[in-house]
Amino acid sequence: MTAAGTCPAPLSVPLPTVPGVRPARREDAAELAALSGPFARSGALRERPVSLYAAHADEFLVMRAAGGPVEGAVGLRVHPGGVGPVGVVYNFCVAGHRQGCGVGAGLLRAVLDRARDRSLGALFTATTGSGRLFLRHGFAPTAAHLAPPAWARSLDPRRGARILARPL
Repeated sequence: MTAAGTCPAPLSVPLPTVPGVRPARREDAAELAALSGPFARSGALRERPVSLYAAHADEFLVMRAAGGPVEGAVGLRVHPGGVGPVGVVYNFCVAGHRQGCGVGAGLLRAVLDRARDRSLGALFTATTGSGRLFLRHGFAPTAAHLAPPAWARSLDPRRGARILARPL
């Protein structure tokens, strides 16, 4: 939200023209960890050290308002699939004050574009929340055995996450 308590206009354009959305860099690692921290503490995301964000910075897209901090981030990891590579969308988070303002939708559209550019056949994600944003963008509930095996095995059943998928 802005100082006046309203969100700026929603982000509704593809990655190349979405203001503030760009690939993450190693130097964004501390901000990625800080942004993700509240979600990890709530159980919505896994706790990840700054070093992991630095090592995998190339998997992330970030949204940053002009001159401001990172306000949203999403990771995309490529896995081998039966017919071709598939992707896993992970560590998707938006700062609390920017939720409902279009940041998440802009990041999701950008990660979908990135997945298509990489010729991925499908995207998977796991969510402990409602998943409404994913569902609005063509994801649907799916079974764990259809997801990349190594990723599906890494999910903690105590978190109660639902697996969603979307063909590309």
